[in-house]
Amino acid sequence: MPVAKLNILGNDYIGAFALSADSFSLIARGATKGEHIALQRDLEAPVHSTTVNGSDLIGIYATCNSNSVLLPEMAYSNEVRQLKKALPNVSVHVLDTDLNALGNNILANDTIAIINPNYSSKEAKHISDLLGVEVIRMGIGGFETVGANNILTNKGIVLNNAVSEKEEEELKGIFKSVSQSTANMGALSIGLCAVANSKGVVVGKSTTGYELANISDGLAVD
Repeated sequence: MPVAKLNILGNDYIGAFALSADSFSLIARGATKGEHIALQRDLEAPVHSTTVNGSDLIGIYATCNSNSVLLPEMAYSNEVRQLKKALPNVSVHVLDTDLNALGNNILANDTIAIINPNYSSKEAKHISDLLGVEVIRMGIGGFETVGANNILTNKGIVLNNAVSEKEEEELKGIFKSVSQSTANMGALSIGLCAVANSKGVVVGKSTTGYELANISDGLAVD
């Protein structure tokens, strides 16, 4: 399982500009060819370029697992069409919600999603149906933006360093592998500092070796 460092659009917060499932990755349309190639190499999945509402901040506005890509209602119809064409074996859905930074607010793999507790019960059920997973509404480490502040793959979860012992114990009962870390030299917004799937993890270039070891441990990097 590759572990690598990368900047996207000259930024260490690469999770704001890309996202990944085991069978595909998405990267901001403004990313360079070299960044596109590096992400595909390190995550061992085809990479497709896109925007959301014309923005390169696709990791903030979109979320995904192997079953589905969820886009906010503000996504342009041509962006939705292009993703459906690029990912014929993946469902692409538009979610109508006020919490429209879906990547910040939804942390999902292929079996479970932890979501911002401010989503309504109806929205939680809808997210569950669209992603095809069990949904848990909770904050982690004092952050309701669970997608921005944690990293999740099918192999494990990395929690931000502000997580409480009680929260960590609860999550250890759900996930096979659990660790805590910061990234990018102390940032708690670790979900915005990394792009990961079961095949690899890519982090911002300023992430330290100690942080990378903690992230690798939680994601069960071979």
